[in-house]
Amino acid sequence: MEEQWLAAGSAAEGNRAEVDGLAGVRAGARTHLRSAAEGSTAIAVMGDCPVSQEELHSALVAVRAGQWAELTGWPGSYWVVADNGRERFVCGDLAELRPVYYTIAGAWATDPRRLGKPLVADLVLAAARIAVGGDHWPGRSPYEGIHQVPGGFGLLLPAGQSPRLVDVTAITSVAGLPAGAEQFGIALTQAVQHRVLAADGPVGADLSGGLDSSSAVILASQVGRVHAVTYTDGYTSAEDASFAARVAEYTGVEHTIARGGEDDLPFSFPAGQPTGLEPSLSAALYAMDRTYLAPVAGLPLHLTGHGGDVVLDASSSVWVRLLQDGERRAAHRQVVAYARLRNLAPGPYWKSIKQTAEFGRAGTLRKVAEQLEKGGPQPGQGGTGWAWCRPRAASSWLTADGRAQVAVLLRQAAADNYQSDYADEFDQWSALRFTGATGRSWTPYAEAFAVRPVYPYLDNTVVRAAFAVPPLARRGLYTFKPLLAAALPELPGWLLDRRSKGSFTAQRVAAFQQHRARLTDLLVVSPLTTMNLFDHTAVAATLDHLAHGRISTGSADLHQMLVASWWLTGQSTPMETLC
Repeated sequence: MEEQWLAAGSAAEGNRAEVDGLAGVRAGARTHLRSAAEGSTAIAVMGDCPVSQEELHSALVAVRAGQWAELTGWPGSYWVVADNGRERFVCGDLAELRPVYYTIAGAWATDPRRLGKPLVADLVLAAARIAVGGDHWPGRSPYEGIHQVPGGFGLLLPAGQSPRLVDVTAITSVAGLPAGAEQFGIALTQAVQHRVLAADGPVGADLSGGLDSSSAVILASQVGRVHAVTYTDGYTSAEDASFAARVAEYTGVEHTIARGGEDDLPFSFPAGQPTGLEPSLSAALYAMDRTYLAPVAGLPLHLTGHGGDVVLDASSSVWVRLLQDGERRAAHRQVVAYARLRNLAPGPYWKSIKQTAEFGRAGTLRKVAEQLEKGGPQPGQGGTGWAWCRPRAASSWLTADGRAQVAVLLRQAAADNYQSDYADEFDQWSALRFTGATGRSWTPYAEAFAVRPVYPYLDNTVVRAAFAVPPLARRGLYTFKPLLAAALPELPGWLLDRRSKGSFTAQRVAAFQQHRARLTDLLVVSPLTTMNLFDHTAVAATLDHLAHGRISTGSADLHQMLVASWWLTGQSTPMETLC
């Protein structure tokens, strides 16, 4: 696989040749990098981007003017570095699939091992993300003393000054769904098809049977050959497999259905499985992924539908935003309609939405911090609907010391000023960053399986076209993902009419039962328990109850706890710095 990295700072000295025009910036030996320079102005782009040399030279005008967001508007997924003699700009993509790490001293790298610092896991941050969600610390990496550029921002390094973040979101809002649908359709079609056209031969593709992966396969099949793969076993949705087969028949693509067995259940953590640079939820699915991706190993690229949920839909945060904007009557009407359609009691649901709007982001974080300091949220305090921060089942596993330290992080997050205080904007960017992180953390597994994943739904052009449509317009009360149907009306009606979505909960519970003894042993040695952040007894009891079907909640939290523990056991000694 390509050695894809860029770095600058004392730790990068001596590593490879400098990038033309960018003093001190070095790149991996087999990095796909293009650059342009003129006098003291230079730009370099690395990654999956079809930008031409002519376009790069034209971008030097924006570099001279310091118009940094203009350097992030090409299709694909890539890093960009630019310098105009006064300041240097470094940026990944909006979704953080392409991360940038940095230190307060001004060193930066796309791989934290290139920063010249020991990689020491931040255990308190890991515990906080499990207990109360990871949305609140987008500028922190998994390692102590190393910062991470949040999605939607770039890193600016003025000569002789400390690094700072600059907003590059560059979202131009449109009036509603009809006004933005056409541009979104163009952006998504281009994101899929330019890659397929550039590939030398057939491409691989996930085909789960859902709207997102199915739409990507249909678009890809219009311009090239596709080998789609689907996973199924005794615990997954038969309806998903049925839809996948129907899409394959509709498009005429080659289709392999991999039928997994007990050996493919999650949480086996087989010997030799790579750990990667950060915890990954997909670490638990290694055996399953290995089985179903084997037929497409070695193909030029592998399309996924990852990210479709984020750009095509929005959450009930849109009703909180209506209340924030003073649109109380419209919010109430939609909340009541939504609740009745789903057999929920409208009264409590409406009350919860109102309280969420009243507290706001900072107020909610401080409230949750106070609850943790007083012993933790009580049963029934969780509420319903969207919330800025809702303590999870895992918060009950925290020790007194763990609660106190997580509360400190929450209070710090409440003071952050680079996250939106509008509910729908906060939520869509949090969801985008989380989705990018899950894709990014899968990189070592992709290398192990000899596949090169691409995420067209997470391209900057696609994200911007989607987020230009107001979240309220993307939130369908009576339709599912209305932006997709409006943007690509040529998709078959039987696909667009699908409302259901398969669940992996039964598979996960079966895995807890099968691997319970090994997972219990893992919890014993996890730094999260040995360092007294989580109570081992409480976590082990949840594992035991889930494995025996005594409870039905907490499986997602336990999933996150287990993969973090597995990752940390391999990271307990500071990683050797690459010099």
